[in-house]
Amino acid sequence: MHFILENWYLFVAAIVSGGMLAWPTLTRGANTGVSTAEAVRLINREKAIVIDVSEPGEFAAAHVGGARNIPLGALDASPGLPSNKALPVILVCASGNRAARAAKALKALGYEKAVVLDGGLAGWRAANLPVEAARKPA
Repeated sequence: MHFILENWYLFVAAIVSGGMLAWPTLTRGANTGVSTAEAVRLINREKAIVIDVSEPGEFAAAHVGGARNIPLGALDASPGLPSNKALPVILVCASGNRAARAAKALKALGYEKAVVLDGGLAGWRAANLPVEAARKPA
């Protein structure tokens, strides 16, 4: 008992470091993100809808091929959302931050399969997947 009392800080350090090691495993279930490979699978096999929540200017510059643009601020009242709430919805923005907020909002609206593309558009580009840009008027 004397050893434990004199070295209590070592036990605290061991418990804290163990908790830090276990944290990613414990929180993995709460993650709503999907990899680019999983996103492609959802698009091809489950007819997932890709929604880019970037602002129109960002969307015009570059976006995931076939994505719909619904800015985050207009998401709640947008007619561009799929009427079938059972379809997977993949949310994209430049980095994934706005898409995470959009996923939370869509889940509140009943879209249970709303997921965020890990890494956002940058991750999509890094995987060498098709990116489109709005055509400039001639």
